[in-house]
Amino acid sequence: MENDSYCLECKKTTEIVKDNRSGDTICEECGLVLDARSIQETIEWRTFTDDNNDRDPNRVGKAENPLLSYANLITHISNPKSSDVSKGNFLPMKRLHDSDGVLIRRLGMITDMADRLGLIQIIQHRAGEIYKDVEEHKTCRGRKLDAVLAACLFIACRESKLSRTLKEFTTVSNGLKEKEINKAVDLIRKRLEVQMGAVQAGEYVRRFCSYLGMNTKTVKAVHEAVVRTEELDVRRNPKSVLAAIIYMITQLSADKKSLKDISIAAEVAQGTIKKSYKDLYPYASKIIPNWFANEDDIKKLSDS
Repeated sequence: MENDSYCLECKKTTEIVKDNRSGDTICEECGLVLDARSIQETIEWRTFTDDNNDRDPNRVGKAENPLLSYANLITHISNPKSSDVSKGNFLPMKRLHDSDGVLIRRLGMITDMADRLGLIQIIQHRAGEIYKDVEEHKTCRGRKLDAVLAACLFIACRESKLSRTLKEFTTVSNGLKEKEINKAVDLIRKRLEVQMGAVQAGEYVRRFCSYLGMNTKTVKAVHEAVVRTEELDVRRNPKSVLAAIIYMITQLSADKKSLKDISIAAEVAQGTIKKSYKDLYPYASKIIPNWFANEDDIKKLSDS
């Protein structure tokens, strides 16, 4: 628990919590994201002055990276044959290992993917650790590099129970197909014995409902219904269960959402959503909060 902050949705001061996996600061009452990715991940700049009237008094130190042989602690001295330091005329006192040079480039690619997906630094670092293990154990020889890097990020997300879908990773990995990333994930998971946390349907609620532009009351009803569904023996993929619940809940409100729109937001085929809906329909009165819809309204829901 953090402290109090003014929520624009609740229009009052409410308690807030910080989601350490996503870096978001969230209103405890309505779930509104008050501050996205509040973790400061930028390089820290400091200003120094010297007696040489250096035009640029700013200095910055590169963050130490424990994944590298020398942990990035490379010292440079100016080249005595050139006085123009602005052109980068420095001599390294100790060169990076060739393997470190490759690893730096690969970690940079992971960082680029993670940034485009809005993933915080702790996820990026864990993905880097997984990739280093992959390289050391020669786990993914013959696999596309982008698929391996995306797989490392996907596993890092799953370990933290952070909801990201394979389809999202295809958008940041040069047009790879989901099955290519999934095969790399399975290979890494089996050979390195990586334990991936199971993502529950509730993990996707805020993101998918946000894509659909749903109001706070409806989102809250969806979340409660998802929690209640976890007590049932519904053997369906969490995303398809959530999609079916969203469809069911929105049919009981003025803010109706089409099956097509839900299918796009949840990345689940319309036919799959219909099958999950049929499985959930007998339990509608148990999972839908009575403050959101009464028994008579629930009975009016279609069974297909």
